[in-house]
Amino acid sequence: MKQSSNKLIMNKKFIFIHFIASLIFVACNPSKKEKNSIVNYPETTKKAVIDTLFGTQIIDNYRWLEDDKSAETESWVKAQNEVTFDYLKNIPYREALKNRLSELWNYEKVGTPFKEGDYTYFYKNDGLQNQSVVYRQKDKGEPEVFLDPNTFSEDGSTSLSSLSFSKDGKTAAYSISEGGSDWRKVIIIDVESKNVKEDTLVDVKFSGVSFYKNEGFYYSSYDKPKRSELSAKTDQHKLFYHKLGTSQKEDIVIFGEKPSEKHRYVGGYVTEDNTFLVITAAVSTSGNKLFIKDLSNPKSELVAIVNDTNSDTYVLDNKGTTLFLQTNLNAPNQKVVTVDVSNPTPENWKDFIPETENVLNCTSGGVYLFADYMVDAVTKIVQYDFDGKMIREVKLPGVGSAGGFGGKKDAKELYFSFTNYNTPSSSFKFNPKTGTYELYWKPAIDFDANDYESKQVFYTSKDGTKIPMMITYKKGTKLNGKNPTILYGYGGFNVSLTPYFSVVNAVWMEQGGVYAVPNLRGGGEYGKKWHDAGTQMKKQNVFDDFIAAAEYLIKNKYTSSEYLAISGGSNGGLLVGATMTQRPDLMKVALPAVGVLDMLRYHTFTAGAGWAYDYGTADDSKEMLDYLKGYSPVHNVKKGVKYPATLITTGDHDDRVVPAHSFKFAAELQEKQTGNNPTLIRIETNAGHGAGKPVSKIIEENADVFGFTFFNMGFEQLPNPPKSKIKS
Repeated sequence: MKQSSNKLIMNKKFIFIHFIASLIFVACNPSKKEKNSIVNYPETTKKAVIDTLFGTQIIDNYRWLEDDKSAETESWVKAQNEVTFDYLKNIPYREALKNRLSELWNYEKVGTPFKEGDYTYFYKNDGLQNQSVVYRQKDKGEPEVFLDPNTFSEDGSTSLSSLSFSKDGKTAAYSISEGGSDWRKVIIIDVESKNVKEDTLVDVKFSGVSFYKNEGFYYSSYDKPKRSELSAKTDQHKLFYHKLGTSQKEDIVIFGEKPSEKHRYVGGYVTEDNTFLVITAAVSTSGNKLFIKDLSNPKSELVAIVNDTNSDTYVLDNKGTTLFLQTNLNAPNQKVVTVDVSNPTPENWKDFIPETENVLNCTSGGVYLFADYMVDAVTKIVQYDFDGKMIREVKLPGVGSAGGFGGKKDAKELYFSFTNYNTPSSSFKFNPKTGTYELYWKPAIDFDANDYESKQVFYTSKDGTKIPMMITYKKGTKLNGKNPTILYGYGGFNVSLTPYFSVVNAVWMEQGGVYAVPNLRGGGEYGKKWHDAGTQMKKQNVFDDFIAAAEYLIKNKYTSSEYLAISGGSNGGLLVGATMTQRPDLMKVALPAVGVLDMLRYHTFTAGAGWAYDYGTADDSKEMLDYLKGYSPVHNVKKGVKYPATLITTGDHDDRVVPAHSFKFAAELQEKQTGNNPTLIRIETNAGHGAGKPVSKIIEENADVFGFTFFNMGFEQLPNPPKSKIKS
């Protein structure tokens, strides 16, 4: 699930879509006929809790599973995992998949460099390291390890979340996540010696770290919950200023303490020239207020640029007192405007990069702005100078997704990455003056992109809307309806699914698998109107789009219902849950990961209330209650229905979409499933929503997911096992 705080601070969108949990036991040695096996599920006690909303009684038999601290819930998790892993260990090619995933993953990965103070820094992973390591080098000296997150914990479950530097580059503040939690600690070190300078900041959540000169930094958090920090509602976000050398209890609240400043997501960052503090404030994951403060004048007041949440507006950069803003105010596909900081409200804005028919996302680097357009979910880059002159369209290495081009104003060279579904990501060094670029790094991976093809098709949804979909598979694949296929979707929160390469997907395609990704409504591929067409009382459009994608794949013989799996995580987990309960006949396997599955109570946990723009809540009105109840996966499992083989995945430390969603859904399925298809839940311990998950756990989990999928499609062995690569 996307969270606005980081998006607002860094103008980046963080989406955490991962597989996570599932449960059960089944016999091995399946044939291509339906397996005649019965799973003995652990007993899940019913303890009915009845809520009455707008005169409607809602019975919740598994409310007790929401208590993540109870011994009873802990025992249930343990019992479910025992059944699930007993089932998974009997899949004959589980280890072969794990070995191949490990083998393909085992290549050096190098991030693009960035300069801070006297050093150039970059991230590198030797191959199978659980976490990437931060290196640094001075001038042309030998690189040395600066931070190695693999030493933070024995099992690799503590990860590096962010790294920020003071303006002189002599002090660094890095945040860590323990067990995948969204709660962070911030550690402050001297760059030269790497020694810790002062006490660690604790209880930081949904926050960047932005330094003001060399004196201190801004960060955001909530008050510590009085009950479980993994599930308690977090509702009032605050922006703090920490002065270096002082204790956290002395930190000053800059914004968010007054009743008039109460928002769920608050972020703050300092412009590169140290002149302005920019503050964003939002009550939901769409729409934000925007404020600015002149830091050069200690007596300056906070000035509102946008004082309502009817648009998404961010400060891209500034040139003196001229602000460059990206906004969708009266521009659903986004545009860039300029305004003087002395009078920054919308009536004074001037178009700089006007809105077009394609969705815009802009980046600044050097003395240029780079307009990143999505053209049917594919990247197009146009370069501008700060006077509004179009310099050039940057010709990319191919058709796919490009990202980067950001950097400080004095940067003489910038970097960008390029990838698509069958091309591993490479990075390029770009000269912004000439527009030329050269290969900076290319992965030495055991995968030949020339053996695969990726094509874009357009299909028609239930109401006649045209939906694009990318389909990727091995060249020469016969369209005979028998190809194992994963249909992956998200469809929410203005998130755009653009082409990218994944080692996990590569292993799937090696086995003759088809991988299909439709750009559903609710996403951001065609701007604000596309997003809004999949929200609240229009959420069913998203499910209809996904169902139509499956029907297209079946009609055109890419696959059939017996060989189709549907997959998605977080909001995509809701997508899978709703689709499998509405059309259980459509697919053979369902893979809901870290899903939002109880639509009547999602807003009562952690930051869930902030998702109301997309979903609405059961407290809004009887009409909204009835609509949510009509598709909520937990409330639409029917007794006597044959549901597809289902592997639910979640993490016990997921404080974004709490695991109770998955627990309840698993309990409902296990009670009501008819037939022999297993409905399992795989609960990763000491793991959260997905961010920072160790490579070892990612590999194990995906080996289980793929093994479960092939196994339940009736394959006695892998469809296309390359014997020279996969060892059982």
